[in-house]
Amino acid sequence: MTPPKFMGLTGQRLSLAVSTVATTGFLLFGYDQGVMSGIITAPAFNNVFEATRDNSTMQGTVTAIYEIGCLLGAIFILAVGDRLGRRKAIILGGFIMLLGVIIQITCVVRATPLAQFIVGRVVMGVGNGINTSTIPTYQAECSKTSNRGLLICIEGGVIAFGTLIAYWIDYGASYGPPDLTWRFPIAFQVIFALFICIPMFFLPESPRWLLSHKRVEEADTVIAALRGCEIDSPETILERDLIIDSLRASAGYGERSTPIKALFTGGKTQHFRRMMLGSSSQLMQQLGGCNAVIYFCPLLFQNSLGMTHNMSMLLGGVNMVVYAFFACFSWFTIERVGRRRLFMYGTLGQTLSMVIIFACLIPDTEATARGATVGLFTYIAAFGATWLPLPWLYPAELNPIKTRAKANAVSTCTNWMFNFLVVMIVPIMVSNIGWGTYVFFAVMNGLFLPIIWFFYPETARRSLEEVDIIFAKGFGENISYVKAAEQLPHLQPEEIEEYATRYGLVDRVASLTGAGRRTGAGMEKNASDGTVASGSSDVAFSS
Repeated sequence: MTPPKFMGLTGQRLSLAVSTVATTGFLLFGYDQGVMSGIITAPAFNNVFEATRDNSTMQGTVTAIYEIGCLLGAIFILAVGDRLGRRKAIILGGFIMLLGVIIQITCVVRATPLAQFIVGRVVMGVGNGINTSTIPTYQAECSKTSNRGLLICIEGGVIAFGTLIAYWIDYGASYGPPDLTWRFPIAFQVIFALFICIPMFFLPESPRWLLSHKRVEEADTVIAALRGCEIDSPETILERDLIIDSLRASAGYGERSTPIKALFTGGKTQHFRRMMLGSSSQLMQQLGGCNAVIYFCPLLFQNSLGMTHNMSMLLGGVNMVVYAFFACFSWFTIERVGRRRLFMYGTLGQTLSMVIIFACLIPDTEATARGATVGLFTYIAAFGATWLPLPWLYPAELNPIKTRAKANAVSTCTNWMFNFLVVMIVPIMVSNIGWGTYVFFAVMNGLFLPIIWFFYPETARRSLEEVDIIFAKGFGENISYVKAAEQLPHLQPEEIEEYATRYGLVDRVASLTGAGRRTGAGMEKNASDGTVASGSSDVAFSS
């Protein structure tokens, strides 16, 4: 029997197809994050949307209203994501983004263009909120332990490449006719959205989502296709059983939708703590000042450093080249260096960069202002290499299967709430307190270091099931979860059940016919040939 196929692909090729589509979703996210930066102060755009001309509050509102849509999309996934499934949610998000693009580019002067444009921004945001809440979960649940961190870091890293593409398309379009200046950069997003929607019709659903709905045969097919092995192979059966173990341990096996109250439980599963840790990483990403630089880089060069619009756009584009370049660094360091140290290195770099910026702006001279430009460049380099991808990876692998979709949606909601806040207030802060803006962000970054040091456990090179054991160990032994992660050895798949039993995630029972018997999901050793076959198990799973 040959391995099953999706889109005519199996094994590494199928995994690559899944990763490519998932990565395109974040490429579109990055593009939409950067596209307004070169448009919002362009004369051609201001001529159509008069209220935005020389009005920092309205510029902030038009740019930030997108985050409100993203928040609504994340809330939608929080409510129905478990029922909808990962694959359908991504398709829906892509089509909603297509609709948002159409609404924006069809604005005309004679109607009410600003209101229509704002509606289009909100609709576009809803689609992006759905996708950013779902794609990291989908990628994590389809990936192997050995490359999960790399693949999700690549997703996060391509946000920078999307922003880079947006900046340079904005700059190139600024030399064209007035309509081209702003309509073409927005319309260009259609290409990315179609590349997300169409392939997802043919790609598999997450095997962990299928098993949470007791669709065992479909899950076996997907696992076998992703791993390039036969449906009844030992590898397929072992992976399927470990996932079911994890689901039963958190009482998530067969639940079509996880209740919201499950997010607020403690005990050996520590759902609430894990949700808060993932959400805090998204909060700190925003309060670190990243979007003060990404969204408004040309505006900062123009207002804080007194440069022309053209030179501000050019330098903003160069800054995004640096951003994209350093975003690649995490791809090579995420598993070697680990999540904790990358978080801390990035925080230190961002803090020092903000200190350079405000220190150089205080004298208010042209010569020192150039030093502030250096600070903006070092900030985006530190952010791109660390804090850009990490808050998308950490919640996806930190939360257990039962609450992963909802907890990821909560962390994404946190991102968009504070994203909106920062994008709204930055133009106003720059206009009113000048260099004090950068003092604020320097202080915020400095406060992150002790939080990361004391509360963020390392998850590098851990399977999603091992992460469950880290929190069970910390709770059971009454030690910090950082120490629990340090003490727990890296486990082989065959060892995971033993450790899950030791820390109370699963309970041994004497009889194979006990209440915890797993139908068709167990493992037994064939004494004659040493192969693993499916059968009944002597494991009952605690809730």
